[in-house]
Amino acid sequence: MALSAQAIRKETTIIVDGQRIPKDELIEISRGWNDIQENFFRKMLHQGGEFKIKGVSYHIKPAEALLTSRGEKDCGIITVPGEDSRF
Repeated sequence: MALSAQAIRKETTIIVDGQRIPKDELIEISRGWNDIQENFFRKMLHQGGEFKIKGVSYHIKPAEALLTSRGEKDCGIITVPGEDSRF
Protein backbone atom coordinates (compact mmCIF):
# COMPACT_ATOMS: atom_id res chain seq x y z
CA MET A 1 0.00 0.00 0.00
CA ALA A 2 1.34 3.46 -0.83
CA LEU A 3 0.97 6.87 0.75
CA SER A 4 -1.86 9.06 -0.45
CA ALA A 5 -1.53 12.70 -1.47
CA GLN A 6 -3.70 13.65 1.52
CA ALA A 7 -1.20 12.15 3.97
CA ILE A 8 1.50 14.63 2.93
CA ARG A 9 0.72 18.19 3.93
CA LYS A 10 2.04 20.95 1.71
CA GLU A 11 3.64 22.85 4.61
CA THR A 12 5.82 19.85 5.47
CA THR A 13 9.30 19.89 3.94
CA ILE A 14 10.55 16.47 2.84
CA ILE A 15 14.17 16.09 1.75
CA VAL A 16 15.27 12.78 0.22
CA ASP A 17 19.02 12.19 -0.18
CA GLY A 18 19.69 15.93 0.13
CA GLN A 19 17.08 17.08 -2.41
CA ARG A 20 13.52 18.28 -1.91
CA ILE A 21 11.06 16.16 -3.87
CA PRO A 22 7.41 16.66 -4.88
CA LYS A 23 4.49 14.67 -3.48
CA ASP A 24 3.93 12.51 -6.54
CA GLU A 25 7.55 11.32 -6.56
CA LEU A 26 7.36 10.43 -2.86
CA ILE A 27 4.15 8.50 -3.47
CA GLU A 28 5.93 6.46 -6.16
CA ILE A 29 8.80 5.71 -3.76
CA SER A 30 6.35 4.62 -1.06
CA ARG A 31 4.83 1.92 -3.28
CA GLY A 32 7.88 -0.26 -2.54
CA TRP A 33 7.51 -0.02 1.25
CA ASN A 34 5.91 -2.60 3.50
CA ASP A 35 3.24 -1.69 6.08
CA ILE A 36 5.72 -1.17 8.93
CA GLN A 37 7.85 1.24 6.89
CA GLU A 38 4.78 3.15 5.72
CA ASN A 39 3.40 3.51 9.26
CA PHE A 40 6.81 4.68 10.49
CA PHE A 41 6.95 7.31 7.73
CA ARG A 42 3.45 8.54 8.58
CA LYS A 43 4.47 9.00 12.23
CA MET A 44 7.61 10.85 11.19
CA LEU A 45 5.53 13.18 8.99
CA HIS A 46 3.88 14.48 12.17
CA GLN A 47 6.97 14.39 14.37
CA GLY A 48 9.75 15.33 11.94
CA GLY A 49 13.36 14.19 12.05
CA GLU A 50 16.03 12.32 10.10
CA PHE A 51 15.87 8.60 9.32
CA LYS A 52 16.51 5.98 6.63
CA ILE A 53 14.16 3.58 4.88
CA LYS A 54 15.70 0.97 2.57
CA GLY A 55 19.03 2.83 2.59
CA VAL A 56 17.49 6.14 1.46
CA SER A 57 17.89 9.03 3.91
CA TYR A 58 14.89 11.23 4.67
CA HIS A 59 14.76 14.56 6.52
CA ILE A 60 11.31 15.85 7.45
CA LYS A 61 10.59 19.32 8.84
CA PRO A 62 6.96 19.77 9.91
CA ALA A 63 5.83 23.41 9.65
CA GLU A 64 3.00 23.17 12.11
CA ALA A 65 3.41 24.23 15.72
CA LEU A 66 1.64 22.38 18.49
CA LEU A 67 -1.66 24.20 18.99
CA THR A 68 -4.26 24.18 21.74
CA SER A 69 -7.96 23.67 21.11
CA ARG A 70 -8.25 27.46 20.79
CA GLY A 71 -5.73 27.47 17.95
CA GLU A 72 -3.02 29.13 20.05
CA LYS A 73 0.56 27.94 20.51
CA ASP A 74 0.92 25.70 23.56
CA CYS A 75 3.04 27.41 26.24
CA GLY A 76 3.51 24.32 28.41
CA ILE A 77 2.75 23.91 32.10
CA ILE A 78 2.47 27.14 34.06
CA THR A 79 3.35 26.94 37.74
CA VAL A 80 2.22 29.68 40.08
CA PRO A 81 4.12 30.10 43.35
CA GLY A 82 2.01 29.65 46.45
CA GLU A 83 1.76 27.80 49.75
CA ASP A 84 1.57 24.40 48.04
CA SER A 85 4.54 24.89 45.72
CA ARG A 86 7.79 23.12 46.35
CA PHE A 87 11.27 23.70 45.04
